[in-house]
Amino acid sequence: MIKRYKTALITGAANGIGSSILKKLSDYKFKIYALDKDKRKLKTICNETGAFPLYIDVTNIDLLYSKLSKLDVDILINNVGIGNGIEGLLKSSKGDIIKSTRVNYESILHILKILVPKMVKKRNGHIFLIGSIAGLYPTDSAIYSSQKTAIHKIAQSLRIELSGSRVKLTEITPGRTKTSFANKIFSSNKKKKEFINSFQVLDPEDISNALLFALNTKWKTNISLIEILPTEQSPGGIPIIPVKDPILE
Repeated sequence: MIKRYKTALITGAANGIGSSILKKLSDYKFKIYALDKDKRKLKTICNETGAFPLYIDVTNIDLLYSKLSKLDVDILINNVGIGNGIEGLLKSSKGDIIKSTRVNYESILHILKILVPKMVKKRNGHIFLIGSIAGLYPTDSAIYSSQKTAIHKIAQSLRIELSGSRVKLTEITPGRTKTSFANKIFSSNKKKKEFINSFQVLDPEDISNALLFALNTKWKTNISLIEILPTEQSPGGIPIIPVKDPILE
């Protein structure tokens, strides 16, 4: 149960899903560290919740090790992520690939490496990886989908590494969610609106409620994967798009 834990760290805590999780956890008597590079928004939400702010850009690996190595947390919520490159490999830049890989993949590994051994040593902890439905099913975004697939494999493989440690691990893979995600990745206002307004998407609270459900289970119960989608969004399918100039042989 949740009473086993005293401290928590949330990455990407200043916006969207991260801020929703922070608000939910602030109802409990945790010492919460909130990590984000958005100083203004992070300061505001930390003042509101009583969390301790960590102003860190997760691509600064040396700073991550310097700051996080001093911490000992019971609950780790890896929520940080960006959407650079989500429009597909063919339309993305070299910079999109480098930046998104550093944030969506490399930083997750480093944060786990810094904090999880301490959980194992004290034989207590719960790790949450906030991935994406794009990590479970093929999409039209080779960059974003491959990075989220990597998170899915990290979750599965780390669960095996943690065998016998008493440390729990849960991956949450949301579908489309109402956050500022679209505003940061699409240059077209039309695409921004379509991303959120084309159907009834999830609210950040849907994901934070799912996280609390997993966090509140008995120790013997590990919720390994939560796949959560809007009712109107179905994954999978086989796209068929006829070409205008087929080669007839």
